[in-house]
Amino acid sequence: MVARFKKLSALVVRNVDKPGHYGDGGGLWLQVSRSGSKSWVFRYDRAGSRHEMGLGAVHTVDLATARVQAQACRLQLQNGVDPLVERQQARAARMREIARQLSFDECAAAYIAAHRPGWENAKHAAQWESTLARYASPHIGDLPVAAVDTHLIVELLSPIWATKTETATRLRGRIESILDWATVKQYRDGDNPARWRGHLDNLLAMPTKIAPVRNHPALPWRDIAAFVADLRQREGNAARAVEFAILTACRSGEVRGATWSEIDLGANLWIVPAERMKARKEHRVPLSTGAMNLLAPMSQGSGHIFTGRDAGVPLSDMSLTAVLRRMGRHDITVHGFRSTFRDWCAEAAGNMFSREVCEHALAHSLPDKVEAAYRRGDLLEKRVLLMQAWSSFCLTKSA
Repeated sequence: MVARFKKLSALVVRNVDKPGHYGDGGGLWLQVSRSGSKSWVFRYDRAGSRHEMGLGAVHTVDLATARVQAQACRLQLQNGVDPLVERQQARAARMREIARQLSFDECAAAYIAAHRPGWENAKHAAQWESTLARYASPHIGDLPVAAVDTHLIVELLSPIWATKTETATRLRGRIESILDWATVKQYRDGDNPARWRGHLDNLLAMPTKIAPVRNHPALPWRDIAAFVADLRQREGNAARAVEFAILTACRSGEVRGATWSEIDLGANLWIVPAERMKARKEHRVPLSTGAMNLLAPMSQGSGHIFTGRDAGVPLSDMSLTAVLRRMGRHDITVHGFRSTFRDWCAEAAGNMFSREVCEHALAHSLPDKVEAAYRRGDLLEKRVLLMQAWSSFCLTKSA
């Protein structure tokens, strides 16, 4: 039986007002809603299921145009193509093409917004924004992110690669992260032009060759006792914080943020919560006799241990640095005392304490992930002995 086509007329389409579906043939239907609005739909069966595809409102698509669209759908079906899937894919392709016109600056802002909650502080996000605004935006900021290529990356990095190497390497890494994000979002495709290994390392000098990595200036371990004796002559919370940092081998930020609630005076233990640690893992610090004696005369409470001039406000990083400057020690940093401790462990205490014990004292993550997975303990009992030995060594000239 031959299917009838063109059952409807323009007059019927204009005048019909009863809700329902009115067939024109070949899968084309006029749909009248209860509100009186009219639209075209194409119905077809595929893989045993009934499908319905909207072709537009009658006030926009007339009968003749609707028939042309229905015929196109029938041809797609004849060729094994699902017209509804084809339209969805075409729409997604158009959206991707529009998205690919997003500028690098827009993608950078979106990347920072997405990652900001996971960054340690607002300063980190501000550093990203200022570095990108100063060095990347003038070159590629307004360009579609899909258009950023290797030539442009080299062009913006080259002027500062040799003169501001640390900034340039950080900038490269940040651009690489943003372009990776844009690729995952399907705003661009292909290799990442900011990738270093196997790519930019062929075009730019090795950073360590033009600006060797400089560790924090550290005091020789043999000089620590004399230094601590001098330090103990200094008054003020900042001087005590420096001394506490030395005796615990902890980072400046961990010491400045320490609160009395983290100190277990009965167990001679300082428990630094994970959110304040660089590795985001809780760190238990054995408090030696020297560290406990330092805390003993201080006023205990629930707030910060080492406060600044304003009550309840912790010391700033510059406050600790200022102590060293007043002592005339422009050649060392507070962070460098961790290196002093590690050198002492290796050269003076190496026969008494293993490398693992010393690394745990510094809250360093084991580089071998398999080893780290099996070594779940923090070697606290051995570290109690280590920190007491370190304290005794530091205070030999103060006894």
